[in-house]
Amino acid sequence: MEPLLQHLDRFSEVLAVSRTTHVSTWDPVTVRRALQWARYLCHIHKRFGRHARISKALERRLQSQWKQQGDSGPAPAPGLANFQALGLCDQLLSLRLLANPALGDASFHYLLQQLFPRPGVPDAEEESLQGSLARLARRQAAIHMLRFNAYGENPVLQEDSLMKTQAELLLRRLQEVGEAEGGGPGRLLSSLWERSPQNNFLKVVAAALLLPPSSPRHQEEELELGSPRTPGEEGQELLRWLLGKSDVMVAFCRSLPAGLLTLVAGRHPELSRVYLGLLIDWGRQLHYSLQKGLWIGTESQDVPWEELLSRFQSLCQAPPPLKDEVFTALKSCKAQDGDFEVPGLSIWTDLLLSLGSSA
Repeated sequence: MEPLLQHLDRFSEVLAVSRTTHVSTWDPVTVRRALQWARYLCHIHKRFGRHARISKALERRLQSQWKQQGDSGPAPAPGLANFQALGLCDQLLSLRLLANPALGDASFHYLLQQLFPRPGVPDAEEESLQGSLARLARRQAAIHMLRFNAYGENPVLQEDSLMKTQAELLLRRLQEVGEAEGGGPGRLLSSLWERSPQNNFLKVVAAALLLPPSSPRHQEEELELGSPRTPGEEGQELLRWLLGKSDVMVAFCRSLPAGLLTLVAGRHPELSRVYLGLLIDWGRQLHYSLQKGLWIGTESQDVPWEELLSRFQSLCQAPPPLKDEVFTALKSCKAQDGDFEVPGLSIWTDLLLSLGSSA
């Protein structure tokens, strides 16, 4: 029993330190060991949850820490005040480290890899950190929705509060590295693109681009704190990086769902123009097969007709001016292609007919 109580004492100290500048000395190995320690206590919680003697002993030790330290020295980290809190050790540690600007880049990247695990077979006996954080994020979803009323217009993002939390963390990190060094945001984003599972990273980027701007009061508070950066500039940094990386932009427009891309395009005109240009380029790669009676590609990576039509349909359901810009571009392509009205001669004619345009 005593070794277990000592483990609990040491982890309480680790959890308290996780919110201080001391984490700047933590490398990925240290973070991994701290997470292993946290998961060990989660295992203890799971194993001895119904063992009254052990659970009461652990709870007494936690409560005694509060009483003994009082006003002298740092108190135990909030959230670890009873036996039930032991089941949240890995979540509490991870969220506090991610929110701590003193955490080094290498350690931050390691934590992101825990949030964005690469494809593989999960351990059947343990819940993944991503899953546990998702559950915790869902509990905070009501607060997020009250804080950001504009999310009522974004049902795609309402369904994934963890993605929104990760987007907020990403923008916060971009602000911090931007204040520390010039060019830092771009290097951080490129590193995340190379190291993280790319489809999940692109979803976080989309969620970040859809975050509503800070309220005027919050912007004033940021300026009063002496930040040299314009409030909301990290979102523009993210957009500039995305538009400046052609390979990432192509993956962004090809991998993400049509509805989500339409929301992002409606928010950012610069991105909508690039997206529309890519759709037109993809359409030009298709040719009409008389044998099959449909538009097909010559290469395996060519965008299928069904996907192309679905993406245009989504854009045409957007409010003006995006919807008008899409129809204008399609009509221009149709005119350049010969302005045919007969199906099967021009892909732009067939798209307009499928979209219900009278042009």
